[in-house]
Amino acid sequence: MKNILTCWIGFKDLDASNGKMDVGLGPIARAVTSRKYDEVCLVSDLKPKETKSYVGWIKGKTDIPIKVYPEIMSGPTVFSEIYQSAVRSVEDILKRHGKDANLTFHISPGTSHMAAVWIILSKTRFPAEIIQSSKEYGVQTTSIPFDISADFLPDLLQKSDRTLEKLAAGLPKEAPEFKDIIYRSEEMQHVVLKARRIAPRSIPVLIEGESGTGKELFAHAIHDASPRREKSFISINCGAIPKELVESELFGHEKGAFSGAVSKRIGHFEAAHLGTIFLDEIGELPLEMQVKLLRTVQEGEVKRIGSTQAIKIDVRIIAATNRKLIDEVAKGLFREDLFYRLAVGVINLPPLRERSGDISLLIDRFLEQINSESKNEPGYIHKKISASAKNLLLQHPWPGNVRELQNTLVRAAVWSIDDKVSEKDIREALFPIPGNIKGNDMILNQSLDNGINLPEILKKVTVHYLERGLEKTHGNKKKTSELLGLPSYQTLTNWLIKHGLK
Repeated sequence: MKNILTCWIGFKDLDASNGKMDVGLGPIARAVTSRKYDEVCLVSDLKPKETKSYVGWIKGKTDIPIKVYPEIMSGPTVFSEIYQSAVRSVEDILKRHGKDANLTFHISPGTSHMAAVWIILSKTRFPAEIIQSSKEYGVQTTSIPFDISADFLPDLLQKSDRTLEKLAAGLPKEAPEFKDIIYRSEEMQHVVLKARRIAPRSIPVLIEGESGTGKELFAHAIHDASPRREKSFISINCGAIPKELVESELFGHEKGAFSGAVSKRIGHFEAAHLGTIFLDEIGELPLEMQVKLLRTVQEGEVKRIGSTQAIKIDVRIIAATNRKLIDEVAKGLFREDLFYRLAVGVINLPPLRERSGDISLLIDRFLEQINSESKNEPGYIHKKISASAKNLLLQHPWPGNVRELQNTLVRAAVWSIDDKVSEKDIREALFPIPGNIKGNDMILNQSLDNGINLPEILKKVTVHYLERGLEKTHGNKKKTSELLGLPSYQTLTNWLIKHGLK
């Protein structure tokens, strides 16, 4: 495990390299000459000539390898730029040395804004030792006597996104219809802007996304932002209706149309006239019903069961599915002609694990809701959440998405006996991630927005199968090597040693 020192190059360090006696060695040189590190990583927003000169000077003071991260910033006090620069450097360090590297952040070099960002990172994303140094007291470890909440993780700080600006052209700044959709990530900004653009039109909308991503919430928002907002919004779960009742539920029936039809029934499409009908889990609709739905979409009319008279309707259809509907078309499970009728405006909701920066915001909002809804209950205690508990939630992959996050917080808040939800409370409230659910997505489709640690992923996969192989063969190396496709048991032995399993 390697010890890595990271810091900015400050003006006092430059002065020291230029021979100004009143500053002595400068903060960086004092640190590298008094403590042992495996690498020193210097982040620099100085001119290239100044950086090169300083690096040449510091290399004469130590034999520790020096790595430089040059950064171009508009100023040394712009928090967003400082934060992004620091994160880039630390993520590269962890990619090169592994996530178990011991990090030390030196807060004396650079501006107070730079020091503040190192402290924030050490208490949230990248646990690290904090040191400071001075001519009078030398190098000291700094103990931060308070927890900085994980709230402040501005991965997505003020960006100039021309695509979003063009997409938003002509839209009012505020969208009260979308107020219940909690987000700040660029991914969700893009999705919400698309939904807002399409809302005033009466064209069909297809919303695709994993379970728990908020498809019905988006459908409601689109309806509320449309000219149909004063009319009915009727929601139907296509997968929850018994197959033999689907036609009656959607299109209605006449009295005596079939056994048990003791009275006339108006179907959901007829009831939604001039409004919006939301067909959730549209992929569950039987093929024979897809034919009748296609006719309704094409002709704008329905026929009740037992009637020969067509009834004209004006309904906007919003459909949703947790599948890739085009893949269902390829498999012959969904009609191609119906797909292209429904998929006029397509909105793809990203899973929670790809919504950088949204989880912290959602945690705060859900905890606020929990407190509001529980305040009149016996034994109510206003709940807060500890920084370590929030960090644990930030690191979870959330296969159940927003719904899973909300339910986890409810469980943790109920079980917590104190006014602060602890890390232990969260661990007890989390469900284990099923190995057969979205396993490939967790490995193969991770977001690259903030980079990944490929060696670490490969190591986890290797260790996982090595352990399973040995367990299945009861420790027989020859059988395990054959089971895992390795050329010999000696190769297996080498892998076990490499990954610390022997």
